[in-house]
Amino acid sequence: MRTLCASTLIGEFIVIGLAGLVASRLTDVSDSTLWTVSGVAMALSLLLCGMITRRGGVELGWVLQVGLIASGFVLPVMFGLGAVFAGLWWASIHFGRRVDALKAARAAAAV
Repeated sequence: MRTLCASTLIGEFIVIGLAGLVASRLTDVSDSTLWTVSGVAMALSLLLCGMITRRGGVELGWVLQVGLIASGFVLPVMFGLGAVFAGLWWASIHFGRRVDALKAARAAAAV
């Protein structure tokens, strides 16, 4: 699960940075506010890569997904991109847990 979720989070890191660049040109939000929010979201996405297997890591990931979708109020294309990443986040968790269970079953059978 960790690898799939981390891959999704790294993709989000890149998209958040690029969306910040686009929003700085297309919106009336001050650059300091825009980059503070974008910077916090980018830092959270990187920190979550290491926290994903810890308690509350998945829940914080969902908070990031909601924030990414909510950023659509500033930059409308983010509604769609946020929904795509939320779907990828769900798939990473769902299929990652299935893969982890299969690996554990194979390891138990090998012993």
